[in-house]
Amino acid sequence: MTAARAAVEILKLEGVEVAFGVPGAAINPFYAALKASGEIRHTLARHVEGASHMAEGYTRAKAGNIGVCIGTSGPAGTDMITGLYSAIADSIPILCITGQAPVSKLHKEDFQAVDIASIAKPVTKAATTVLEAAQVPGVFQQAFHLMRSGRPGPVLIDLPIDVQLTEIEFDPETYQPLPVYKPRASRAQAEKALQFLLESERPLIVSGGGIINADASDLLVEFAELTGVPVISTLMGWGTIPDDHELSAGMVGVQTSHRYGNATFLESDFVLGIGNRWANRHTGYNLEAYTKGRKFVHVDIEPTQIGKIFAPDYGIASDAKAALELFIEVAKDLKAAGRLPDFGSWAASAQERKATLLRRTHFDNIPMKPQRVYEEMNRAFGPETRYVTTIGLSQIAGAQMLHVYKPRNWINCGQAGPLGWTIPAAIGAATADPGTPIVALSGDYDFQFMIEELAVAAQHKVPYIHVLVNNAYLGLIRQAQIGLDINFQVNLEFENINAPELGVYGVDHVKVAEGLGVKAIRVTDPNELAAAFEEAKKLAAEHSVPVVVEAILERITNISMSRTVDMSNVTEFEEVATLPEHAPTAIRPLAI
Repeated sequence: MTAARAAVEILKLEGVEVAFGVPGAAINPFYAALKASGEIRHTLARHVEGASHMAEGYTRAKAGNIGVCIGTSGPAGTDMITGLYSAIADSIPILCITGQAPVSKLHKEDFQAVDIASIAKPVTKAATTVLEAAQVPGVFQQAFHLMRSGRPGPVLIDLPIDVQLTEIEFDPETYQPLPVYKPRASRAQAEKALQFLLESERPLIVSGGGIINADASDLLVEFAELTGVPVISTLMGWGTIPDDHELSAGMVGVQTSHRYGNATFLESDFVLGIGNRWANRHTGYNLEAYTKGRKFVHVDIEPTQIGKIFAPDYGIASDAKAALELFIEVAKDLKAAGRLPDFGSWAASAQERKATLLRRTHFDNIPMKPQRVYEEMNRAFGPETRYVTTIGLSQIAGAQMLHVYKPRNWINCGQAGPLGWTIPAAIGAATADPGTPIVALSGDYDFQFMIEELAVAAQHKVPYIHVLVNNAYLGLIRQAQIGLDINFQVNLEFENINAPELGVYGVDHVKVAEGLGVKAIRVTDPNELAAAFEEAKKLAAEHSVPVVVEAILERITNISMSRTVDMSNVTEFEEVATLPEHAPTAIRPLAI
């Protein structure tokens, strides 16, 4: 068979069922093999970067998935670099396959020939241009081994067109995936880690995205319940413990955090971090404020992550699932021996803060405040909802005010944060798991970046709801410019000659969305949001396409965050909740 057909056969044998991409001359032999195979469903993207983000959303939505994105030579590969960067930053395995000029032309500046492997190396676990057709099976076999082993991440394989067309010997019937390598904690390491717990009075578990990657959220909850230790989720680990669980203590950080989460963290004396990387939006840049007065144990699958941000008191290189299994085993033995302390009063104090340190969400202003949008989202969308979002004030406020109850129900581009990520990632997630209701969240700029991908969802009948909060501003950048006393090149307002009813809000997102084949609703009164969300659910079910709900916001709202990138010094720009009716959808009613 051709090397291209061998590659497709390996994709099938490694469990790939779906691919996202855009064909082109240099990758057409691979597409011919894909068509001849007939077993891998392909979604045609409108932009190759969009295909890479669809692959990310597909991986993130379901344990064991590996999203595949395909493009031709030259600009297709460079377009996918952002997706590869996003994937490696968040430890997400995706496979990027690109076409390439013939091997004999690689040094001759051929049309659309670029050294994509060299370009992609810093943002992948491996990037290879295959020069010998007989190596194709081995390169693909190794790619899946690398993506699944250790810290997960993306791989790029670049296939010259003549390599794809060359016939090779390959036997699919005897093909076997390579064994996956994951480091495992030892019993002695688990015992030493829990010794810190025995010596503490106010311990916390920091639950990171590595727990979701390891599909170990149930073990995290079991361990927390066994020990009685409150859990702080990172942004990537949100959903590892339900928000309404009695041991869920909120999120910590300089932006995507809760008032009560930060307050509880600052009272702690021991922190057990599992599958997290001490990201700066969690710790802030003032590491003394984050670390002073408390001891740390850090568990991570990647040995070089330990000590990268600050030196923990003890580090363990281990897969999160393997570590949690041992932690549970040791904790059960300690409990049976009567040596496990009672942290009940400490856990109760965390819940007390959860019921007192709340931000206000209920406002009746027109134009509406964004906080009210998230309040109505909490009412309209149940605990099964999967949220998808990337960056901006919309994401930050969403993380502060929405609720997540299950792992993989907060799909967020945590580190890279590229604008435009949300629409394609939502399509990928909906493709992976059509049975889970998806609600995407974008500001107007994120929405406009890759808006053309809505046509993909219309073409392929991928329904979801997209909440668009529109203030015609680059809100996060505007807020970041306050300290520089500027408001420069962040204003998106203009009077649209074709839609004067919009005033200064410029782009008519409803017309654009409808022109791309989806449904859209515009809301200007916060009291009409609930009805709009219900209508959106009906339209999505009836037409099997995305439904955009655009909320017209007040132009400027400053969302709570630290001016100094210090988690102990967060500014509350808006008034906080002082009455129960100020935060009616909070996890715990405001206690006054």
